[in-house]
Order: sequence, then structure tokens, then C-alpha cells
Amino acid sequence: MAKKIRLGVAGCGYWGPNLIRNFRALPDCHLRMMCDLNPARLRHLGKLYPEVEGETDYAHMLNGVNLDAVVIATSVANHYPMAKAALLAGKHTFIEKPMAGSVEHCEELVETARKNGLVLMAGHTFLYSPAVRKIQEIITQGDIGEIRYICARRLNLGLFQKDINVAWDLAPHDLSIILAIMGELPVSVNCHGSAHVTPGIEDVTAMCLTFANRRSAIIHSSWLDPRKVREMTIVGSNRMIVYDDLAPLEKIRVFDMRVERPPHYDTFGEFQYAYHYGDMHAPYIKQEEPLKIECQHFLDCIQHGTPPLSCGTRGLELVKILEASSESLRHNGAVVQLSKTGLAPKATPIRNSRCLKTKLLTNHSNCKRSAANGSLKSPPGTAARSSNGVNTPL
Repeated sequence: MAKKIRLGVAGCGYWGPNLIRNFRALPDCHLRMMCDLNPARLRHLGKLYPEVEGETDYAHMLNGVNLDAVVIATSVANHYPMAKAALLAGKHTFIEKPMAGSVEHCEELVETARKNGLVLMAGHTFLYSPAVRKIQEIITQGDIGEIRYICARRLNLGLFQKDINVAWDLAPHDLSIILAIMGELPVSVNCHGSAHVTPGIEDVTAMCLTFANRRSAIIHSSWLDPRKVREMTIVGSNRMIVYDDLAPLEKIRVFDMRVERPPHYDTFGEFQYAYHYGDMHAPYIKQEEPLKIECQHFLDCIQHGTPPLSCGTRGLELVKILEASSESLRHNGAVVQLSKTGLAPKATPIRNSRCLKTKLLTNHSNCKRSAANGSLKSPPGTAARSSNGVNTPL
């Protein structure tokens, strides 16, 4: 029987309690400590989990209670210094999204974890969602044909942040899914946005990613919408998928719809598009909490010494796109070119919540490779913004 992983969670604001709840429930984990600067939060959580020690001193959590791993769910500005301290203290480290405020900081964290032989994992929760895994399965089987474009919308009223814009706040969820589906980094990024409430901090953005082979993706993010929307449309050459994460039952719907142009025609009068309208079906999806699967995966990677699906390199690649979007915003939506290093397919096992079997995700890259070169560098102080201690809703 494997030894339980001794773990501590830093950050007990919005998202931290969800991590505490899930890690505490896993049989492979011994949740030793929760850390936060707010004693009131610790007292509240202490009533819920009296066996877990509360601590306001992060240095004591790292060095005073013999932990194996640390989970960081604080503001973005604190991700890098806290994660670096954890890695240098020999702790396996899980960091909520985005992994850090700049590519340079992400690269340093990846290298530090590699040198010390530690697991570094980014909190890209949707990669562990049964619905997203089913979408990857459908696409890998070739059911929808070649992907043409993806359109994602993540909208709600708030939660407004003071130090990061809505792209850094909400788009990481969609970016992680899109990169997993496309299997490569975009070749360029451009982003338009507006700051309606807080000057200088965009609360509405539209990000466009251009991929090789005429593929593209559009991400609409907003804190200024009357309805909560979590929707993604994936258009293929044969079929189309609509993924609605808020749907209680049919989260995925596959539409047998497409448009075809005639291969040969002699006159304009002979040219007619052919529209195909077929059936819609909703595949069965087992209901499991993605965060629980993600937490178990972190423990599995520690126990077996394997790289996570959302490893540090994946976190770095996502921040590279976010930096490019910030650069584009500063230049009124200008196109920003990215390096062409892509994601190499590799299967990664993920245990379900009951730990009865493993499933394979075939769109996972080799996280053991070194971080890509040619990273974009944003001017100081533009990307490393904090979220004022509040992590945002999925």
C-alpha cells in the first residue's frame, strides 16, 4: 500500500476551499495544513475540518511540518514566489491557473522542478473533465473530420478583478481545452478588448488564435454579461460539436451538419453549396467532479514519478499565449507571432474518482521535454498582476 502524500494548501479564499475539500477526501492524501493570511478564514475552515491545522506563516508550512507537496491557490502575483519557495524546499507543487504572471517566471519554475526531480502541475481543471475527455475521444476517432475552427464563450457578471484583465482571468480554461484539442500551439495571437469599469483593466476581450493548416479559434471572455455562459463550438469538416458546461444532462451534442462546395463546375450558374442537415446525438458522460480527478492525478504523479497531463510545460505554453494577448491589446489588436513549437501527442493515464481503471488521453504532450525557446517577453509590470487574493469561478 502506497504511503499517503502529506500535503498543505496555501490560499483559502475563493477556490482554495474546493481544493481542501477534495484532497481531504482522497485516501492517498493526508491533508496536514491549510495556510492563509486571514485568520477568520482559517477559523471558519477549522470548524469544517478540525483535524487540519491552520497556519498564517507560509514559511512554517514549507519547513516546519514535513510536507511532501504544496498546493498554491493564491493571487496570480504570488504564484511565482510561493511556487519557487516550495520547489526549493523540495516540495511537489500544484499551482492554480495561470501558473505565473510571465513566461520568464514559468520557465524558471519548470527548470527548478526539473533540476530537483519534483512534480510541477498547473491547475487546468477542464482537462480532467469527463466531458472534455469525451470530446477528445470523439475527435481522435475522426468522427467530426478535420477541425476547421473553435469558438468559445465564457461570460458572466463579475467577478471583477483589480489587477488582471478578463483574458488572464477566464480564458485559461478555454485555452487549455483548445490546445489539447488542436495538439499544437497557435502560430499567432491577436486580441481586442475594452475596459468599461476599471480603467486599464479590460473586462471584455475577444482573442483570436491562428493555427497551422487554416485552423483558428476565437475566445470571447466577459465580466459584463447578464447571463453565465460556458459554451464551446467545435466545427469539423463532417460534423460539429457543441459543449455546454452548464447543461445539467446533455453537456455534449454532436450535430451531423456540414457544408460542401462542388468539386467541379463550368459556369457560375452551376456553382451551388451543398448543405447537409442530419441528426443530433448526445453521448453519455459519466458524472464525476473534474477537480477530484485532477487532485487524484497530482497524487498519482507524485507516487509514480510521472509527468502530469497539465505539467509545468503546459502551464508555460498557456502563459505564453496570455502574454501575447496582452501585447496585442497594448497595440490595438495587432497580430503577435508565436514560436512554432507544438505539442507532441502522448498518452497519459488518468484515474477516475473510484480508482478502478485508467483512461487514456491521446492529446497529451511529452512534459519531460524542456520549455520552448523564443518566448515572448512583455514589458515589466504588464503580465504579473494579482487577482487580489480571489480566484475566479469556473
